[in-house]
Amino acid sequence: MHTGLKITVFAAALAATFGTAYGAGQVLDPVTGEAEPAEHSAHGSQQRKADGHEGHAEHGGGPSEAPGGLQVSEKGFALDLKTPRVEAGKDAELRFAIVDEDTGRNVTAFRREHGKELHLIVASRDLATYRHLHPVRAADGTWSISAELPKAGGYRVFADFTPQAKSASGLTLGADLEVSGKSKPEPLPAADRTATVDGYEVTLNGRLRAGTGSELRLDVSKDGKPVTDLQPYLGAYGHLVALRSGDLAYLHVHPNGEPGDGRTKPGPEVSFTATAPSKGAYRLFLDFRHDGKVRTAAFTVHVGEASERPTDPEGRKPAEHQH
Repeated sequence: MHTGLKITVFAAALAATFGTAYGAGQVLDPVTGEAEPAEHSAHGSQQRKADGHEGHAEHGGGPSEAPGGLQVSEKGFALDLKTPRVEAGKDAELRFAIVDEDTGRNVTAFRREHGKELHLIVASRDLATYRHLHPVRAADGTWSISAELPKAGGYRVFADFTPQAKSASGLTLGADLEVSGKSKPEPLPAADRTATVDGYEVTLNGRLRAGTGSELRLDVSKDGKPVTDLQPYLGAYGHLVALRSGDLAYLHVHPNGEPGDGRTKPGPEVSFTATAPSKGAYRLFLDFRHDGKVRTAAFTVHVGEASERPTDPEGRKPAEHQH
């Protein structure tokens, strides 16, 4: 057989072989360990568009994400706490910056979420002290605010924000803060579906569950009468933060509905949908505004323990069991 003919026959055989492999590839989906189904990758952006708070609606709460606040840096951004130690019982200026790790520069452009560029949460390790603060940003990207922390001991500072650059989603970064003085940690308060603050009584209905979303309904009353004229606070009738006892994993959720949407009433009920990252004990902090003042009601809940499931005031089963 001539050389030219041999090459022609070989090329034809090779083409037939690759043609068969290509056809099989069209019938059998490729097997990869990293590719995400299209509907899953699109869901995040659709959800962000639907709720209007891109990535901020539930930081660290999704079952596929790590809990928020456990890391000092994530997705190219870092929390630089410039005042890691303050003195108990005295006013102190907390100063920090959000740093772009690619450039080493302070971030100065943020998306506004509920009227603020950044929400700062400060909580003691025993969850006895809680502060929801709104610091001021200087032109160089340094944030500052005056705060008085009453007890000595270990604290955690959480910066809840959405950078404008890099199309980043909402982040919650955390850093340790030491409050000097004689420390005596308090035990976690017992679980109770009712909390009182400044003469207000707030009742928690529903059950916080691990790995899946569930509705939490908080009813506000005063002097035995439902409060039906709650005032908007940061664009909502309530803000809820949950912290896991032990490592202080952070969960920030926003209400179902908002003032002026034509369906959300100003009390007495404020509804949230939340997902706990795991089983365990959590401390829930509800901020609400009435008569021109913001108040915080706190609850202890145990996720995954049937004996700790909150019930409705009438003694009914949790909402997810009702039909």
